[in-house]
Amino acid sequence: MAAQTEESDTAREQIKAEQDVDQVRQRAVRDQQRLDSGAVSSPKDLENLQREIASLAKRQGDLEDVVLEVMERRESAQERVAELTERVGSVESKIEDATARRDAAFETLDGEAATVTKEREVIAGAIPADLLKLYEKLREQQGGVGAAKLQARTCQGCRQELSITDINEIRAAAPDTVVRCENCRRILVRTAESGL
Repeated sequence: MAAQTEESDTAREQIKAEQDVDQVRQRAVRDQQRLDSGAVSSPKDLENLQREIASLAKRQGDLEDVVLEVMERRESAQERVAELTERVGSVESKIEDATARRDAAFETLDGEAATVTKEREVIAGAIPADLLKLYEKLREQQGGVGAAKLQARTCQGCRQELSITDINEIRAAAPDTVVRCENCRRILVRTAESGL
């Protein structure tokens, strides 16, 4: 926006400078025509007219230099606008691409969540109500994880290794007994990798 403002300001400045040059040029042409027509007969008036024509020529040269300087600044501003416009287009393209990928990822995640929710409902229907209630309570207390895998004598919920006493109690417990971690209180899921 700043580059576009600078470009439009220099465009106005260029138009004004070119108008100034045109005014000086037209006045110089009129004075030259008066001089050439012979309408001025007084030597003093002729001398003043010639001096004015010379002054106007110098003024025109100075103003043309200003026009050139303004044109160079405008050209630089136009190049900056073009560069920034290209960069904005590139960034917008990247944003559109990232948005499309994000939306596709959301669709995938929503699909997976729906599938997992259905699977969870089926599994939850087969679990005793009191165990499910305990699990939900622990899940709420433990940041969304109510049960953890017991792997190599370590609770994967809190990452703490269980004591020998705890391991012996778990080993002696019946397969359908609910066992819990003594550190984080999560339900422990026993597998072949539990190290029992």
